[in-house]
Amino acid sequence: MGQDVELSGVSMRFGEVYAARDINVHIQAGEFFSFLGPSGCGKTTLLRLISGFMDPSEGKIKIGGKDMRGIGSNSRPTAMIFQNLALFPLMTVEENIGFGLEVRHVPKAKRIKKVEELIELVDLYGTGDRMVSELSGGQKQRVAIARALAVNPAVLLLDEPLSALDLRLRNHMRAELRNIQRRTGVTFIYITHDQTEALTMSDRVGVMSIGKLEQVAEPDVIYNTPETSFVASFVGESNIIDGNIIGIDGDYALLKTAYGSFFCKNPQHMEEGETATIFIRPETVFLAKEPTAENGLACRTKTISFEGSYAVVTLTTEQDQLFTMRLNNDGSTPKLKEDENINVRFSRENAFVLKNGGTPIA
Repeated sequence: MGQDVELSGVSMRFGEVYAARDINVHIQAGEFFSFLGPSGCGKTTLLRLISGFMDPSEGKIKIGGKDMRGIGSNSRPTAMIFQNLALFPLMTVEENIGFGLEVRHVPKAKRIKKVEELIELVDLYGTGDRMVSELSGGQKQRVAIARALAVNPAVLLLDEPLSALDLRLRNHMRAELRNIQRRTGVTFIYITHDQTEALTMSDRVGVMSIGKLEQVAEPDVIYNTPETSFVASFVGESNIIDGNIIGIDGDYALLKTAYGSFFCKNPQHMEEGETATIFIRPETVFLAKEPTAENGLACRTKTISFEGSYAVVTLTTEQDQLFTMRLNNDGSTPKLKEDENINVRFSRENAFVLKNGGTPIA
């Protein structure tokens, strides 16, 4: 079974540069937790700190309540799956999976039984005597997972292990990883720059930016209620409009922008006179009869990208601001043409305003 992992005030400094700064997070035993963020934000650094490849410059890391400082990677209750998998090409599947057990001098009979159980767990029937080079990408992923689980880790660390797979296989392996985690109860700590991976697999997600942990929450909360401008712009797509708050109406703020005045949710309780940024998800924008309706905009269609179950419509406002709308292909909306004048709007419930504290991703 899994153990909890606690990072308290953890920082990692290389000279004057912080790869991670003041990270505080408590990952529950048996949880599937993902660190999500762009390249260079410190995700891999945290994984290496938890695994024991290096000690933090500041702060504490506890696994199962035990302080890990000074305890090497071989002595921690962790196992790690690297991006390149690091399988042994001259060994069979069975030999790869049982390697860690052999190094630990586990008796042969017990080792064989454990390998058989893991082959069944990861659905690799009939491949035990095959060489790794003969396997597909998905099968290699399963071997890497089985090999890591063979040593009974309480915490499994995964460093973007699906990034080299094609889209269809990656989607399949996401579901497989989640199922394996649930069956074993091992704590999974996963790092990725792919928001879909993080949102679909995780119990909770920690979004990182330049060594800082911006927000930790359940996937739906991260997407629907981001706490910073960075999280709002990095996770999912958003229409972004800057403005000034000119009024407060309970939990909502009225913002004056170059494109009109809009009501939005005000989760940070900003006050009148502050400058702020509005975020509107494309899927919450819909067609309207009049641009004068609350949160209405007069636009012109620029491009229409049909993607099967939905269409992405790029619009330009009267002020040449680009605006995006996503329409479901369910027969409920009229067929649009390019270079057509239309009116759109969004509900005050589906727009939120945040302080200008982050750097939006284009």
